Amino acid sequence: MLEKLRKEVHAANLMLPQHGLVIFTWGNVSAIDRNANLVVIKPSGVDYADTRPENMVVVDLKGQTVEGDLKPSSDTLTHLELYRSFPNIGAVAHTHSRCATIFAQNQKPIPPYGTTHADYFHGPVPCLRPLTDREVASDYELNTGKVIARDHPDYEGIPGCLVASHGPFTWGRSALEAAHNAAVLEEIAAMALFCPNAPLVSKALLDKHYSRKHGPNASYGQKTPPK
Repeated sequence: MLEKLRKEVHAANLMLPQHGLVIFTWGNVSAIDRNANLVVIKPSGVDYADTRPENMVVVDLKGQTVEGDLKPSSDTLTHLELYRSFPNIGAVAHTHSRCATIFAQNQKPIPPYGTTHADYFHGPVPCLRPLTDREVASDYELNTGKVIARDHPDYEGIPGCLVASHGPFTWGRSALEAAHNAAVLEEIAAMALFCPNAPLVSKALLDKHYSRKHGPNASYGQKTPPK
């Protein structure tokens, strides 16, 4: 079932340690088949080196395992809430990458200081409010997703966020794009840590660089792949 999507999700999960975004088993990537309303996600607590496409877990939007012998990621309910709330995304990535998590633990957004940020995120990457004690005690993972879904200002223009005291979540049209955005988020967080007193990028530059890569008038890249 969903063999192609399993391969894509597996490849995207392997990107996390390859780009230094996780150590041990500190992260996960999932992707959704919108036609089947099924999600493929990394199994919980399994080392990346031990994963295979065939042991990615398939769950429905209620979190019930449809196929797979292993438990799905402990963050599954967060992923599922984002799929229910953000209809134009196809995948979600979660890491505890060092610099982005530093911002999350400080409960601060990542400001847009330059064009590298603007190429991917059309504004500050928000750090959302901390969960209440009640939200943590009951349905913690689900409530994490609900806080992101309710409080994120622009999930399409800013494909990621920081969960306060926790870490980053990113998303995209595909599993590889979600993982790519996680790597970019970590890079801009690292840059921002070294220029806390820098001026913000101008709105003109922010808009220009974002629009070069996104939207109907995007000009970056090739219309047809090179031969």
